Amino acid sequence: MKKAIRIFDYIIAVICAIVFAFVVVGNLVLPDEVMSFGDDGGYYSSLYSYSTDKTKSVDYQSAGEVSRELKLLGVFPVKTVTVTHTEPKQVLVSGEVFGIKLYTDGVIVVGSQNVDANGKSVNPAQEAGIKIGDIIVSINNIEVFSSNEVTTLLNENNGDSYRIKVKRDGRYRTFTLTPVYSEREGCYKAGMWVRDSTAGIGTITFYNKEQGTFASLGHQINDVDTNDLMPLLEGEAVGAEVTRVQKARSGTAGSLSCDFKEEIIGQLLDNNEFGLYGAYARISDTAVPYEIASRSEVHKGKAQIISTVSDSKPKAYDVEITHIRYKGDNSQKDLVIKVTDSELLKITGGIVQGMSGSPVIQDGKLVGALTHVIVNNPEKGYAIFSDTMLKASTIAK
Repeated sequence: MKKAIRIFDYIIAVICAIVFAFVVVGNLVLPDEVMSFGDDGGYYSSLYSYSTDKTKSVDYQSAGEVSRELKLLGVFPVKTVTVTHTEPKQVLVSGEVFGIKLYTDGVIVVGSQNVDANGKSVNPAQEAGIKIGDIIVSINNIEVFSSNEVTTLLNENNGDSYRIKVKRDGRYRTFTLTPVYSEREGCYKAGMWVRDSTAGIGTITFYNKEQGTFASLGHQINDVDTNDLMPLLEGEAVGAEVTRVQKARSGTAGSLSCDFKEEIIGQLLDNNEFGLYGAYARISDTAVPYEIASRSEVHKGKAQIISTVSDSKPKAYDVEITHIRYKGDNSQKDLVIKVTDSELLKITGGIVQGMSGSPVIQDGKLVGALTHVIVNNPEKGYAIFSDTMLKASTIAK
């Protein structure tokens, strides 16, 4: 009898430990704030759920934020979450490839170079305190928006000092820069390289007709030299046609090559950590309506991505969601996606550059968008939750 009691106590202790572990894990990995589109059931897989009142219809106009108790197996309290109820949101899912023409708000310092002057090698920009990644906003109180303006102001002078105002880490600083005369080039040099624009390709995730905006990429556009976010002044999204695919291989990122068209899809409005957003001028004929899924509806398992990798027409390809991070510091890596479609693997070798923004569809809803490839295993990549991009597309307007 005593042995049976000891075994029973041991089993109870193990069960309690397992329950406690799942409560701790749920508290750490599940978000404190939830956006609920319609009646999504309030579930995170079959283990965690928050309470919902099934007997009452939700007035989405007045529901606002409500507190709900998140429980393990509907019994064990995990934590209190804030649920924002909103009516189901529908967008037009695209998956079309497009061209990006982006002009910066200010001029980015992307490099530096020593100048030979009076038999010495000096760097005026570096000596002044200017660093790579700084954004030049004005020279002697004259605002500058192009690299040509900076070059003209700094080079066409007799060696006078200039007051250079830059933006660094969100703050403005002013430096005094004195160009030096280069005998070899016959002009005054500041010892820095600058950039005012960039171009590239990506994939449109969806059109938000309610806001008149489109969402794409799922991640920000960074400068190729400094790896800092490109501060958007203005830009255009233009039509594009896939001309070649460089297949991805382990350790080497593949890419799409495209020709830009004259057709303007829209004007760029915002370049931020959640993607590239703009006001659309037209909606693709291939765009299809889908409801946005809340992140609590997303689960591991079969899904599809919609991408344009051949014939310049979007097509659905089979993938699998292998990992979900409901809560984390990097929203660009909310999901891990594995390509399982043999046709897509044959064409691209997995996920390649240019596919960023490809919509991820699961259970008939838009759950996210591709953001990055895992270079050492290009069959896999990351994705961002669609509800994050929906919120960003609303703010962009």
